[in-house]
Amino acid sequence: MQIIEAGESEYDHVMQVEHDAFASNEEPRLVAALLRDPTAQPSLSLLAYEGDQPVGHVLFTKAKLLGAPHNVSSAILAPLAVVPEFQRRGIGRALIEHGARLLAQSGVELLFVLGHPGYYPRCGFETATPHGLLAPYHIVPEEAWMVRALTSNILGSVRGKVACASCLDKPEYWRE
Repeated sequence: MQIIEAGESEYDHVMQVEHDAFASNEEPRLVAALLRDPTAQPSLSLLAYEGDQPVGHVLFTKAKLLGAPHNVSSAILAPLAVVPEFQRRGIGRALIEHGARLLAQSGVELLFVLGHPGYYPRCGFETATPHGLLAPYHIVPEEAWMVRALTSNILGSVRGKVACASCLDKPEYWRE
């Protein structure tokens, strides 16, 4: 498997993975909107290939932590997509780990995700609300709103509410 940073020339492959991975057009439309949304920038789009076939995609977009005593560089992981016949092979986890490494190198301190509480803790995420890190909207179950520290000693030192990109700031995107 090879993971690359997806640019404009890989846009069709990104959309192919998003369409193949999800039963609806909602996620591909969201990805397209996030890639165009200036409030989501800087973003990091990663594409996984098996041979020359695109099999996975993850998008990380800029977030802000409102109410923190200082500027905390943050990002949101959304969405993570793996083509169904390539799931359960570690592709999603590899995309998350690769992205977390690149984000940490660029100075991002906190990475947030709204996702399945049975999956994301295996990738270093933990429930965010006990750390005083609130989602843009109320999340049920609370355990689905998670954070991963990309720098040491950040968890517990800041609190606040996450603000996301404009096109992601809709209640329908904040349900697990």
